Amino acid sequence: MTRGVIAMLVFFVLCNTGGEIAMSYGVKQVGEPQSFRPMALLRFVWAAARNRWLWVAIPMLAASFYSLLILFSWAPVSVVIPASASNYIVGTFGAKYLLKEDVSLKRWLGVILVSVGVVLVLFTLKSGQISQ
Repeated sequence: MTRGVIAMLVFFVLCNTGGEIAMSYGVKQVGEPQSFRPMALLRFVWAAARNRWLWVAIPMLAASFYSLLILFSWAPVSVVIPASASNYIVGTFGAKYLLKEDVSLKRWLGVILVSVGVVLVLFTLKSGQISQ
């Protein structure tokens, strides 16, 4: 596997997970809409639009989307999609240490299983499969 694919995969995972964590943090600061009436929803949207963490999240998620498109053009989908499951690993660490969420032992075991799966998929990729 070429370094470019690995570097783009790391960039994708960091942007995607970072964007999701920033979005989660921002939305938790804003709170939930008081009701589904038009004025309550407008107040919620206005509060969200003024939250800086949501503005951090949007370009990060956009960058992750475009890097995913590049990955699809470089490597087979059967490699890109399972390898992108690294988001679950990084996301769980981010939830635990940045958002201070409780992560149960069962969830950590799930993260370990996902990690093993990602490594297995990456080892199956042959350099001839990359069109970079």
